[in-house]
Amino acid sequence: MQSSDIIGAIAAVAMVFGYLPQTVRTIRTRSTDDIALGTFLMMGLGSACFAVQGLLTRNIPLLITNLLTTIMSSVVFGIKIRNDYFRKRR
Repeated sequence: MQSSDIIGAIAAVAMVFGYLPQTVRTIRTRSTDDIALGTFLMMGLGSACFAVQGLLTRNIPLLITNLLTTIMSSVVFGIKIRNDYFRKRR
């Protein structure tokens, strides 16, 4: 295994486990007051673009890592949008 593969694996684990606590907390509490909408939008977009890059270059670890982070970011983003929409309706 090359050093670049090791660094890539560490980055993949860090990315997935970096998103996971916020995603789990948001799903459990449905609280999104302290979440910046733009941050999760841009991070989700970045992850989606990296997933496409992984698909196009046949880099399966890049694809899988960024599919997972795109999904987690989308979940948080969706709950945030829903909460903000219903807050305005009240």
